[in-house]
Amino acid sequence: MEWKGRRQSDNVEDKRDMSAGRGGLGNDPFSRTGFRIPSGGRRTGGGIGIGGLLVILLVSWFLGINPLTLLSGGEGMMGDSSSQQTGTRPQGNSTDDTTAFVRVVLAETENTWSGIFKSAGQTYQEPTLVLFSGQVSSACGYASAATGPFYCPGDRKVYLDTTFFRELDQRFGAAGDFAQAYVIAHEVGHHVQNLTGVLPEFNRRRQSMSQVDANRMSVQVELQADCYAGIWAKFTEQEGILDTGDLEEALNAAHQIGDDTLQKQSQGYVVPDSFNHGTSQQRMTWFKRGYDTGRVADCDTFNSNI
Repeated sequence: MEWKGRRQSDNVEDKRDMSAGRGGLGNDPFSRTGFRIPSGGRRTGGGIGIGGLLVILLVSWFLGINPLTLLSGGEGMMGDSSSQQTGTRPQGNSTDDTTAFVRVVLAETENTWSGIFKSAGQTYQEPTLVLFSGQVSSACGYASAATGPFYCPGDRKVYLDTTFFRELDQRFGAAGDFAQAYVIAHEVGHHVQNLTGVLPEFNRRRQSMSQVDANRMSVQVELQADCYAGIWAKFTEQEGILDTGDLEEALNAAHQIGDDTLQKQSQGYVVPDSFNHGTSQQRMTWFKRGYDTGRVADCDTFNSNI
């Protein structure tokens, strides 16, 4: 990905100097990633990032509705608390390559979704991305590096410990800068779902869901976020900044983080009813669909036979 020299987003809070302790990503860094619901409601397992179900520490979400009509904002969301706090590093261009890369990818998602929302007569409300080291406090509660990347609808922020990128490469065999970019674009996809009302609506209805039904809906939302990441990849390609092999890097990452692949690696067998992110094939298929068409309307996982 030809990212150097491109615009860097200002919507980044660097809290790595404030974080206490670094530590590793735990036994399964993919098991506790993704979207987290703010504290205060019933908690169920899951995550919209990349991984399996942990009932105690994370939540499972999502409602099988058609979210494709872009709304002005999600019901029940808390205000954006993205203002810079004392102790965070300055905004603006970065000299650290990893930070600069994250800023550029976030800027590219801003370009993509601003254009899509504008074409629908809406204004895209940009998320903030928080870089942390070891642990962080969010509107959705406390999180450690083992949580992995996640999106919190309560403050409309994406949280990322960049050591996750090393784990993505060395442990899970998903190397390359575009594999890393896919992770960021996927989490931003959850922000889009928040703005379109999918996440708040699920949060309203999840009280009556069984665990199996919640998992099934979680898969639908996960796959839509993958499709949205594919749309971003399509727009990025049109700008002429993709390198040969970039698409394959993203598809490989999607394969490596499928529920069936992770369960086979961790326990030797799969439990389909516990899937809440989608199989490797499903994740690749929906990312590729978004990439091939570049159309939000083609990412309707809720009315598809998954």
